[in-house]
Amino acid sequence: MFPILMLGSGVFWTATYVLIIRKSIQDRTYGMPLAALCANISWECIFSFLLPSPGIQQVVNIAWFLLDLGIVVCFLRYGRDEFADLSKGAFMALFGLTLATSFGAVLLVTLEFHDHGTYAAFGQNLMMSILFIIMLLRRRSLRGQSLSIALCKLIGTAFASLAFFLYTSISQHSILLPFLYVAILVYDLIYVALIYMLQRAARRTVQESALSSKQRELSL
Repeated sequence: MFPILMLGSGVFWTATYVLIIRKSIQDRTYGMPLAALCANISWECIFSFLLPSPGIQQVVNIAWFLLDLGIVVCFLRYGRDEFADLSKGAFMALFGLTLATSFGAVLLVTLEFHDHGTYAAFGQNLMMSILFIIMLLRRRSLRGQSLSIALCKLIGTAFASLAFFLYTSISQHSILLPFLYVAILVYDLIYVALIYMLQRAARRTVQESALSSKQRELSL
């Protein structure tokens, strides 16, 4: 059952990355918060090339790394509009510093806990879940975000959490990991709910605008 759950997680997370790239290009913005993006691509780089995961997981990590490069390209291409107060040099320096810090943190957390990226993966996943909510609230729109992205992220992480909770010894001897599993799920559910409410509000606004236009036409 563990391989099936992890396969499901891989499929939904791959879909998440593809949908983020697609939505970023459509809306000409970035779809993953900076710190989350840097932590994500750092994890995938480390466990693809520096401390490669065993078996098929390494292939999956490399695929995710390549997809994350696409998200990085979107961030670098469109991200300056979100950091209007920064010069191009300052913007690139911010990205470089965040990436270097994330890479060091992921690597050292892995070495400190003597695992193969589990604590770093779920820890940064919790950070990502919170940052997606913050990005949504700050933008007050669905730019770079969608319900399909939110659902794929939720399902992909839920499958991985369930797999590790039920079938790995590291979870059985940890009090931190079960907390991370639950906390990620809670924030992902909040994110899905906020996206859904914002989507409904936007659809209602469009319908009301169309109705108002039609009423004006009839009154002429």
